[in-house]
Amino acid sequence: MMTEILLIALKATVAIALTFAIASVGRGRASVKHLLFSALFAFLHFVAVFGIFATVFLEWQTMSPAPSLAEAKRIQRCDRWYGVFAMALLVVGFLRVYYFEKGSTFYFRNPVFDAKLVLFALVGIVSIYPTIRFIRWGAQTRRGESPTIAPQEYRRIIMSLRAEMVLLLGTALCASFMARGIGL
Repeated sequence: MMTEILLIALKATVAIALTFAIASVGRGRASVKHLLFSALFAFLHFVAVFGIFATVFLEWQTMSPAPSLAEAKRIQRCDRWYGVFAMALLVVGFLRVYYFEKGSTFYFRNPVFDAKLVLFALVGIVSIYPTIRFIRWGAQTRRGESPTIAPQEYRRIIMSLRAEMVLLLGTALCASFMARGIGL
C-alpha cells in the first residue's frame, strides 16, 4: 500500500514538473529536453551526495576495535559504494558545471566553489587510508575470519572517518553558500 502511494506521488510530481517545463518553453526560457536533463542531473548529484554521506556515516558507526565478520563485510561494502558514489558525484557534477547549469566560467570564478572542490579533494585524500585498510581485510573476510586491527590502526581509521564527515559537512556548507549567491 505504501509503495503504491509513493509511486502515485512520484508520478504526480513528474507530471507537475513536466507541466511547468512545457509551460516555461512557451515563455522562451529553455527547451523541455534541456530542463529535464538538468533536473535529472541535479537529482543524480543529490543521490551521489546523500550516498557519500550515508556510506561514510555507516562506516564510522559500524567500525569497532574488533569488528565482527559481518561488520567488516558491511564496512567493505559501504566503502565500495562510497567509491561508486564519489565517482558518480564527480562525473555528474562536472557535467552539470559544463553543460547543464550556469557554465564553467561562472563556477570557476567563484571562490566558494573552489573551496568546495578543495574540501571534496581532501575527503578523497583522507579516505585513502581507510580504503586501503578495508581492502587488506579482504583475505581474512574471504576466509570467514574477522579482521585483526591494532589499536593504533583503529584510531587512525576512526579519525579518518570523522575527518571525512567534517570535510563533507564543509562541502555542504559551501554548496549552501553558493545557492545563496555568496562568493559571486
